[in-house]
Amino acid sequence: LGYAGPDPSARSLRRGSTLTLGVVMGEHLSYAFEDPGAVSFLAGIADVCAGRGYGVTILPITGAAEDVPRITEAAVDGFIVWTTSDDDPILAAVQAVKRPAVVHGGPAVAGLGLVSIDNRAAACAVGALAFGGAKRPAVLSQPLSRDRISVIIGGADLPDVLFPVTRERLEGYRQAAEGAGIGWRDVVIAVCARNDAAEAERIAATLLASAEPPDAIAAMSDQQAAGVVRAARAAGRMIPDDVAVTGWDDGAVAAELALTTVAQSLREQGAACADAALGQKPSSWAASWSIVRRGSTRL
Repeated sequence: LGYAGPDPSARSLRRGSTLTLGVVMGEHLSYAFEDPGAVSFLAGIADVCAGRGYGVTILPITGAAEDVPRITEAAVDGFIVWTTSDDDPILAAVQAVKRPAVVHGGPAVAGLGLVSIDNRAAACAVGALAFGGAKRPAVLSQPLSRDRISVIIGGADLPDVLFPVTRERLEGYRQAAEGAGIGWRDVVIAVCARNDAAEAERIAATLLASAEPPDAIAAMSDQQAAGVVRAARAAGRMIPDDVAVTGWDDGAVAAELALTTVAQSLREQGAACADAALGQKPSSWAASWSIVRRGSTRL
C-alpha cells in the first residue's frame, strides 16, 4: 500500500521528546563549519548527543525579524546558546519556551545554565606575558556588540561592551597593562567585526604602519593572532623582538606559529553544555584554562 511507517512528528508527540538539541549561533550558518573554535565546540556537543541517541539542529541567528520565531517554533528538547550579547532578544525567547537551556560563555541569564571559563583571569595572565617589556601595547578585540563594527580606539574611549566574553577579556587585559605600568588610556584597542584571520591581518597592518606602531599585540583568538603574525612578517617585524603576539584557544595554528596563548578545550565545553541541557550535570560549570608559553612573547 506504500505505507512509509509512523509519522515522525506524531511519534515525538507520543513520547514527549524530539530527541534533538538546538544549538543557537549568532553567526552565519557557514561559521559553524569554518571556524575552528565553533567546529570543536559542536564536536563536543555531537559526542554527547551521539551517545544519548540525540540529533543536533543548528539555529543561526542573524539579527533578522524571524530570529525569535525560529527559537519559539524549534522542535527541540533543549537549547545550547553560543556566546552572545546582553541585549540579544533570543535569550528572552529561550527563557519563554521553558525548555532546558544553557549558555556558553555568557551572558548569565536567570533560569539558564552557564558554561564558561574565567575570561578575565585568563586575559590578565596572558596579557602579562604579552605586555611584559612593552611600551606601546595593543589589543585585537572581538566584537563589542551585535552591530559588529570594526574600529580602532583607545582604552579610555571604549563604549559599553555588550558581549560579556569580550568585556571580561578587555578587563583582564586592562589589569595586565596596569600591572605592567601602562595606563589603559594608552592601550590601542582594535575591534574586529568577526573572528577572521584576514580581517585581523588588515587591521594589524594598519596598526603596524602607524606613526607609533605597537610593540605588543594581544589577540582574542588564535585566528586573529595568525593574522597579526602575517602582518608583522609582511612589515618586516621580528616576533617577539619587535612585536610580541599572543592568541587564545591553543588551536593547531597556535602550535604551528609558536604562539603564546590561552589553552581551553571548546570540545569539552561543548560536551558540558550538552550534558547540562540534558540534565546530566550542574547547569553552571566553570571550565578549566591554562597559559601555554611559546616563542611569540618576550617573557
